[in-house]
Amino acid sequence: MTYRNRTLRHLLPALLACLPLLGSGAAQAQDFPTKPLRLVVPFPPGGSADVLARTIGARLTEAMGQPVVVENKPGAGGILGADTVAKAPADGHTLLFANTNIAINPSLYKSLPYDTSSAFAPVVLMVQVPNLLLVAEDVKASNVGELIALAKASPDKMNYASAGNGTFPHLAVELFKLQAGVAITHVPYKGAAPALNALLAKEVQVLSNDLVNAVQHVKTGKVRALAITGSKRSPVMPEVPTMAEAGLKDYVAVGWQGIMVPAGTPTSVIARLNSEINKALADPALRGNLSAQGLDVVGGTAQQFADFVRNDTARWRSAVEASGAKVD
Repeated sequence: MTYRNRTLRHLLPALLACLPLLGSGAAQAQDFPTKPLRLVVPFPPGGSADVLARTIGARLTEAMGQPVVVENKPGAGGILGADTVAKAPADGHTLLFANTNIAINPSLYKSLPYDTSSAFAPVVLMVQVPNLLLVAEDVKASNVGELIALAKASPDKMNYASAGNGTFPHLAVELFKLQAGVAITHVPYKGAAPALNALLAKEVQVLSNDLVNAVQHVKTGKVRALAITGSKRSPVMPEVPTMAEAGLKDYVAVGWQGIMVPAGTPTSVIARLNSEINKALADPALRGNLSAQGLDVVGGTAQQFADFVRNDTARWRSAVEASGAKVD
């Protein structure tokens, strides 16, 4: 027997043993899901995030042949829900309805029960949620440039409201202050609604607030929208310029919502989830409904979502450091 034949004789069993492994990724995607899926939402029931989660959950139920059970697990800035998913089996059956807190919390909290950069595998970025930079009716500024000039003329004389220390509306204005080079005093409230009411009552002069809840007050003239914080104008209020158009070319501050799974989930399973969610987001009826709420539908690949989260984490790190905000 030649050397070549002897070598093949010894290698053949090993090669045959590897064949099941070579097809395991495709088999996992084909077999998935094998039981109901659990979608963990780190917010209370009834909010806009919860509504979107249940909408996507219903679409996945139809597409994947297994029920998607939405589990609300609010608390600690989204940490409780995220920790639940971080510790779940990495088989694709436990999903996290992730949002901007994933990018903010690593800089805001002294410690987390998981390493955000390694605990989760991004699946898909579903929507972005731009805010409006608002001023009270009596503020003598009709655009961002005039607001900056007004703030520079009277440092620390103006106040801005937020939904609380370390929240997205808080850090969105801190990022504005950082890039505009102005000093405006932070006044935290217990939630977005009290913060908006403070602006309406002229207790404060500035607020970054989500478009959906602010638009009615802008249209009645009770508050003034100077810019939208996303990278493009909103079809809901197309007359409002972006921050870049208003003069702050590097400013982008958007909330976002997407789906993540525990790190180590098979790539084939992630690809299946990504595909089905992208199909749902492509539905004209769903896109129209989300756009009417002021949400920018995104979609895309898992890698694009991973890149987005990495860049967003760096952006919010600078805002947290500038604000001095910390949560123990």
